[in-house]
Amino acid sequence: MLRPVTVGLDGSRESLAAAEWAAREAVLRGLPLHLVHIWEWLPDAPPAIAEPVAQQNWAAGALRETAVTMERRHPGLLVSAQQVSGSAVKELLQAAADSEILVLGSRNLGRVAGFLTGSVSLAVLAHTTRPVILVRPGELTDDSNMTDADAASATWRPRPAVVLGLDLRQPSDAVIEFAFDCAKRRQAPLRIIHTWNFPPLYGFAASPQPEMDRELQAAEERALTAALSPWRDRFPDVAAEENVLTGTAARHLLHAASQADLVVVGRRTAEAALGPHIGHVTHAVIHHAACPVAVVPHE
Repeated sequence: MLRPVTVGLDGSRESLAAAEWAAREAVLRGLPLHLVHIWEWLPDAPPAIAEPVAQQNWAAGALRETAVTMERRHPGLLVSAQQVSGSAVKELLQAAADSEILVLGSRNLGRVAGFLTGSVSLAVLAHTTRPVILVRPGELTDDSNMTDADAASATWRPRPAVVLGLDLRQPSDAVIEFAFDCAKRRQAPLRIIHTWNFPPLYGFAASPQPEMDRELQAAEERALTAALSPWRDRFPDVAAEENVLTGTAARHLLHAASQADLVVVGRRTAEAALGPHIGHVTHAVIHHAACPVAVVPHE
């Protein structure tokens, strides 16, 4: 049985943008699309749907409407929809476990059924063992009079590359494979960004040492080339561009994101002393990147 691309919905424009992105991803992967809504009664909902039954009916109707819209915009795409109740984090983690990838909106969402708050998204990212993609809607306009083509264009703006943030201190096959596969499916180049910094005592040198600079840079470039060599052989159609840069990884990745269709970063699944976390670079990228971000868990 094929594992679907699953997207969490709450009826807001942000989550609808995530649904459109997820539908396109499902088409690229040849997978079904699964829409899931976790219902929880909100006492501060608008008066028209203040009662629990009214809220649940509204959410169910929005879910069905979204499913119909995705089927219409993407002929041949198999779409399923499910409404469940319970803990948002628990249900989303279960949805992720049953899916190829989980897609979420990247901002705080609507008040009516807004479960995809920042804290929930971060909790899901910190605990899931499946890839999660966070989608920011970009500049959306009122879609009440928009055609399907207009709506699709407004919620998804293709850019020329996939970007991979790669840490050679702990390179992960799962993260690298995910990025190469995404680039192949999009027929897009893959920009790999690896950053390094000078040894701590280097700054105390009495004078600049350009020869040592070049040697350190060359060593990092050789290490990156060696790490990517088997993946170039496995994905010969992907134009992989290696970038070895000094400085802050998050800064370079955010700059690259402005010209990317997707940024891929990793998250270690090993628990730290204070419990699961997503890492400071990944945290910065998911909060500030101008394009969707894929977070791939790895050992």
